[in-house]
Amino acid sequence: MISAIILAAGESKRMGETKLLLAYGEETIIDTVIGNVVRSKVDKTLVVLGSDWHKIAEKIRKSQVSVTINPHYQRGMFSSVLHGLQLLPESVQAVIIVLADQPRVPTSVINSLIRAFKKYRKGIVLPVYKNKRGHPVLIDLKYRQEIKKISPEKGLRELIYSHPDDIREVKVSTPSILKDIDDREDYFQEIEKVHLGDKA
Repeated sequence: MISAIILAAGESKRMGETKLLLAYGEETIIDTVIGNVVRSKVDKTLVVLGSDWHKIAEKIRKSQVSVTINPHYQRGMFSSVLHGLQLLPESVQAVIIVLADQPRVPTSVINSLIRAFKKYRKGIVLPVYKNKRGHPVLIDLKYRQEIKKISPEKGLRELIYSHPDDIREVKVSTPSILKDIDDREDYFQEIEKVHLGDKA
C-alpha cells in the first residue's frame, strides 16, 4: 500500500491570510491539490492540518481523504511529517509527501514516482526538472524509524543526504515541482498561468 500525506498545516505568514483557501481556477488551492492526489494511484490520502484547521477541515470535509490535526504545527513542516507518519499503519509500504501549496503539480508526476518505486525498488524517489530536485517525494517506510530520529532542523533532507545510493530520480517535464505559493506575488503568478492555460 502507498499512502500520501498532504502537508497543509502552515501559518501562511507571508500571504497574510489562509492561502490554501484562496481561489485557484474553479476551486481553491487545497481542493486542487487534493484532487490531483486522489486521482493518482495512491491508496490512501491523509491531510495534516494545523493553522486555521477548522476552516480548512470544513472546506474539504467531502473530499476522499482522512484529516488529522498537528498540535505542534508551529514547530515547522517536519513536525507535520512526523505527525502524519505516526498515523500510518504498518501495512503502508511507502509514503508520498505532498506540499499543499503546489497546486500545479499534476497527477501524472505522482504516478511517475509510484511507477519508478515499483520498478526500481529504490527507497527514495524524487522528481527532477532540469537537474533540480523538487516535490513531492516518495519514501519507503523501511526508513520509518530513522525518520523519527532526525533533528527537526534538518528534516527529510537529512534522510536524502544519508542514502545517496538508495535514490531514484524521475525526470519530469513540468517546473511545477520546484515552485510553491508563499506570498501574493507567487499566488498571482500561478493564477495568471491558470488563466492562460499554462500547465507547465
